[in-house]
Amino acid sequence: MKKIKSEIRDVKFGKECTVVEPVNLYECEIGDYVKIGPFVEITRGVLIGNKSVVSSHSFICEKVNIGEDVFIGHGVMFTNDKFTNGSRAYGDKTKWKSTNIGNKVLIGSNATILPVSICDETVIGAGAVVTKDINIKGIYAGNPAKLKKKL
Repeated sequence: MKKIKSEIRDVKFGKECTVVEPVNLYECEIGDYVKIGPFVEITRGVLIGNKSVVSSHSFICEKVNIGEDVFIGHGVMFTNDKFTNGSRAYGDKTKWKSTNIGNKVLIGSNATILPVSICDETVIGAGAVVTKDINIKGIYAGNPAKLKKKL
């Protein structure tokens, strides 16, 4: 049986970051005072802003940018492939889409974030599936996520 190990490779860390292993972090940029829990994977090109928290068991894929002071709950999944033609892009990055998370965003546990933009100071409820851009500050929940209350 082949042993699989966690890896931290070619990561640009800011000041006083906390990383709880095991994790897979590679070719990404982590801001100052960021906390990353165990069993997290953050892939190539991801940017995470200062004072953000990524809780355990979360996956942040290529083409995701996360603002400052963002909280990402346990088991949050990001995707960059919308399976537009009914199949996956098989590494064809020209078909991948970007995700941009604003500042002071809270994302509840087990949320799924498709390629979208989420404005500053927004709350995404636990288990929500965000399928469209969010441009109005508020609390969003459900599948698909809908505005429940303006903030």
